[in-house]
Amino acid sequence: MLASERHEQILRSLRRHGRLRVGDLAAELGVSAITVRRDLGELDSAGLLRRVHGGAVGISPAAAPSSQGSQLTIGIVVPSSTFYYTSVIRGAEETAARYGARLVLGVSGYDVAVEQERIEKVLGIGVAGLLLSTALGDDRAAEISKTLDAIDVPVVLMERAFGFPHVEREYDHVRTDHAYGAMLALRHLVSLGHRRIGINLDASVTAYWLRQGIEQAAEVLDVDLFISTTELPAHGADPATLAQHDAFLAECDAFGARAVLIHSDEHAARLTERALEAGVRIPDDLAVVAYNDETAALAVVPLTAVSPPKPLLGETACELLLHKLNSAPAPIQHLSLLPDLRIRSSSGTPPASA
Repeated sequence: MLASERHEQILRSLRRHGRLRVGDLAAELGVSAITVRRDLGELDSAGLLRRVHGGAVGISPAAAPSSQGSQLTIGIVVPSSTFYYTSVIRGAEETAARYGARLVLGVSGYDVAVEQERIEKVLGIGVAGLLLSTALGDDRAAEISKTLDAIDVPVVLMERAFGFPHVEREYDHVRTDHAYGAMLALRHLVSLGHRRIGINLDASVTAYWLRQGIEQAAEVLDVDLFISTTELPAHGADPATLAQHDAFLAECDAFGARAVLIHSDEHAARLTERALEAGVRIPDDLAVVAYNDETAALAVVPLTAVSPPKPLLGETACELLLHKLNSAPAPIQHLSLLPDLRIRSSSGTPPASA
């Protein structure tokens, strides 16, 4: 069979099925998988189909959704489907739907082995591209490099910024500028007259960027900061939990800190409750700023919080991926989105300027 005849048969099968697998095509055409991959590459270059992991799908222009033909499918793999990433997923899902594409979700639970399985499963259904927020943070990029570099469809990273020399190729990414978020929080506390501030970060990947912002703030704002290593449980009223909160409050008192920045909302809310039980007035005796703004407004004392643009992050990442899938090759993009500060009762408000 001539190459032109194979191409015609491949396109007929694609119109009939909407998605093709290399193995099935090889059996149908009576040729090797290598020949099929070469044919798919030529048809992809000609703009007649789009190669995906393990096969090919039909072209579905992002800018012009159609009820005919196959539907463009993209994968999204995230560490969690609760709180923070719920909003990210929603932003991506709404954007995909607006452009006539379908989103397929995989959740890793912050487990690297599970993440690998989810990525393989999502790729295995023939997605055209992948939105990915890995279980590991930017300070552990080398541990995820093999997984990333083995993905043979376009990838847009979310809330991660892996690049050379930790991985072999650069990736598009969209991330919140968490260092800027930390600066926002500390600048707000300084505007309230606080010069000595306690910091408590949980063991999330966000802490990597928050520390950078905190270090910059200490120099730029000329404030004294201490980063506590005391673990702050998000829940519980048992003696061990209360002792941990009491220990951090004692650290603040010894340091002379009457303001704290805490990641995340749940940890800040529980600390606030314990402080109130101990007779500490919020914000008169202790101003509290949380980071994430997922449930901050629902705390006993509504928490001032840094609010990353979570839905916009999902929307922007999805649009970037769709653009890559439906346009000529373009330079890699590294996009940073700035968070907001939502001022509530837990910190007080800056004095009005004269």
